[in-house]
Amino acid sequence: MEHRKMEREDIFRMIEGGKSHGTPASEGMPEDRGYTVRDIEALPEGERAELIDGKMYMMATPTLTHQELLMWLSATIWNYIRDKRGTCKVLPAPFAVYIKDDEHNYVEPDVTVICDMDKLDEKGCHGAPDWAIEIASPSSRTMDYIRKCALYEQAGVREYWIVDLEERSVLVYSFEHGTSRQYTFFEPVKAGIYEDLILDFEEVA
Repeated sequence: MEHRKMEREDIFRMIEGGKSHGTPASEGMPEDRGYTVRDIEALPEGERAELIDGKMYMMATPTLTHQELLMWLSATIWNYIRDKRGTCKVLPAPFAVYIKDDEHNYVEPDVTVICDMDKLDEKGCHGAPDWAIEIASPSSRTMDYIRKCALYEQAGVREYWIVDLEERSVLVYSFEHGTSRQYTFFEPVKAGIYEDLILDFEEVA
């Protein structure tokens, strides 16, 4: 299909009626009280959540299809970087990203690519990664298309992909160039931060 810009109205129509990525655990809390990274770290073993401006969003257990796609994406990007003798790191979820390097924002993108090694330590990535990929499902559409999209752009992520299993599409945001394109799973999708990395989703479609 012809590539086109994904307008905001298109996105709202796409997620209309879908379930959001969890109800904020902080809903109903006083304005001056928000959750912090310390609350994330204090969660019971096996529970995962993300923070956006002090609101906590619980994370659902991923499906088999989600995990297979996650592994394929991570392996494809990792092999490309290795073959090019690149220095960027590709890290699959769960991996901690302190996206604004503050106490009130914490995410775990499905796939994270970081090229600035100074942002990395044993706890995770402190600051915006170069490239973030989210695999959208019916339960995460509002989170991926609206909340995280706004957060990633504000934080300085260079490129953001939403891989939508239900729509069988890939929405590519190049925040550094101010562009967005939507592809189907049956079209090659080029990574913007690399000159010649093209992902063929037909391999997993």
